[in-house]
This record gives sequence, structure tokens and C-alpha cells, in this order.
Amino acid sequence: MATFRTHTLDITTGTSETVADLTADCEAYLREVAQGGDGLLNVFVPHATAGIAILETGAGSDTDLLAALRDLLPADDRWRHRHGSPGHGRDHVLPAIVPPHATLPVLGGRLALGTWQSVCLVDTNRDNPNRQVRLSFLG
Repeated sequence: MATFRTHTLDITTGTSETVADLTADCEAYLREVAQGGDGLLNVFVPHATAGIAILETGAGSDTDLLAALRDLLPADDRWRHRHGSPGHGRDHVLPAIVPPHATLPVLGGRLALGTWQSVCLVDTNRDNPNRQVRLSFLG
């Protein structure tokens, strides 16, 4: 019989754009709940201005992603959504490009990621440094 378990991470992203690697948190959670089994891990950020990405970190890809998002979604006054910091409207468009969720295979109790893949929270919103990320395991 399949089981469903969920856990919430509290993440502080600070006051600058960030890509926060959540892979170790996901793996720790799976050690508790997957019990060596197979299933699916859903990672979800319940915020209108953040997303979840699977990408390489530490070799510049995380910085490249933020640079690409700045090019694609400039923090200027073009946005109709105008509360918060100047250009904050772009933060509300981010989840259409970097979705607020990812569902990942779990095999033998471990994430089945590629060699250089990491699970990351992408947050361009400098106005909200406190984020929650929900981890849900179905196995």
C-alpha cells in the first residue's frame, strides 16, 4: 500500500536574488520517509514569486540562471504589478518560467537525479526573505 508523507522546510533566502540548493534537505527527508523504497518526491514552493529548478550548481549555472532571468525579466518599471521594490512585478511572472514545483523519481530511497543535477529554490523577490518549501513523498 502506498504511503503519502509531507514535510515543510523553512528557508531564508536573504535580500538578494538567489538559487538555494535543496538537494541535501530532500535527501535527508527521504532517508526518514522512503525507507529504501521507490516512489515520487514532489517539491513545491507555495509562493507567487519563487520557483523550483533542477540544474547544476557550483559551476556557474546558478549564477547564469539568475543573469538570464534578469535579461528576460528586468527589474524596471514596465510591470503593471507595482507594489514592493521597483520592478517587483517581474517576480510575479517568474513562476510561469521557473515553475513552483518539481516531481522527481525516488529509487531505493534516493533521488534519481543525474550526475550534475540539484534541486533548487529560485527566488528573485528581495522583499520576502522567508520561504517555505513543501516536500511530499508518495511511495
